[in-house]
Amino acid sequence: MKTVAIIPASGTGERFSGKMRKQYCLLDKKPLFIHALEVFEQAKAVHEIVLVLPADDVADAKKNILRKYGLQKITAVIAGGSKRQDSIRNGLASIKGVYDIVIVHDAVRPFVTEKLINDVIEAAKSYGAASAGVKANDTVKETVSGDMVKMTIPRDNLWLTQTPQAFKYEILRKAYNEAYKNKYYGTDDASLVENIGQKVKMVQSDYNNIKITTPEDMIIAKAFKAEKRPQNCFIGFGYDSHRFVSGRKLILGGVEIPFEKGLQGHSDADALVHAICDALLGAAGCGDIGRHFPDTDEAFTDISSLILLKEVRKKIKSKGFSVVNIDVTVVMEKPKIAAYAEMMIKNITRTLNVPEDVLNIKAKTNERMGFIGRSEGVAVFAVASVLEE
Repeated sequence: MKTVAIIPASGTGERFSGKMRKQYCLLDKKPLFIHALEVFEQAKAVHEIVLVLPADDVADAKKNILRKYGLQKITAVIAGGSKRQDSIRNGLASIKGVYDIVIVHDAVRPFVTEKLINDVIEAAKSYGAASAGVKANDTVKETVSGDMVKMTIPRDNLWLTQTPQAFKYEILRKAYNEAYKNKYYGTDDASLVENIGQKVKMVQSDYNNIKITTPEDMIIAKAFKAEKRPQNCFIGFGYDSHRFVSGRKLILGGVEIPFEKGLQGHSDADALVHAICDALLGAAGCGDIGRHFPDTDEAFTDISSLILLKEVRKKIKSKGFSVVNIDVTVVMEKPKIAAYAEMMIKNITRTLNVPEDVLNIKAKTNERMGFIGRSEGVAVFAVASVLEE
């Protein structure tokens, strides 16, 4: 038996507020309606998809969106009507092939599963009509004027209806014809089918299969998505070295350390902060400090490296990363920096807006070997880990 899906995504989102239609709001870096479409695309029981969009978005969807997300099963992208029921009617009218089952799903229910799609389709094959739903957990009360309780309704047989809903094609076609003939508007497709005397089989769904109707729903959806998404951790390595010169302040970790010499460099030459910058940029795949703050740019002359670190924080955050851990080793013969490590940690973690225990700073000598052993300069090694949010 062949199944066609109708996915209405043409609502105006009157209860959602905001300048953007809710179906285009991003959830996990994708428009909301794409999540449901991708599940239907993968569902083996679904053969074709009709996508219903606002009229002024149809052309762009055909040209860009479908290609971008590899949605091969969508055979028609059509304009919706003034109400949801009108949009489904348009979807039915656009069906060209011969199909046994029509399954309808709200595009703004992003957590539908292939199992639920299959269960609803199988129930429709057996009973003619089926709807996803969950048992009512809350106590339901009926009120009269003035919001006074008339009675408490027994909830044993109460279901909260969701989508997808599936129907034998002829049953849904007849239900829509009768509804428009009698000027009847239902709140879902199942109610139209009930209106012609057809019984509807309820199929157990999941309470996570929420419909995004308000901004608060979007907050819940993001929490669900974050819980399901595996978090990827990335590691970056940073290194910097500077030679000692006279006439410069010695700045490490944003702290001025009393010493007879400072470090040579275009900025304040804070090698510790520079190594951290490179480690963070590397972990986030954002290049290196030289690319973002070149020493040929006068804007960075003698600039505090903590300012550069703040910009690095913004760059990695814009790519969806948060700092997990930074481990730093400073290699120098003198001066000793242990007494300043706590202040360095405060400066750096405050700049990155992370807890102090995220950063660890260690100091080592080079046992009087090489340029470091001769006190000609300092080298800093940093390892940073970031989490994809």
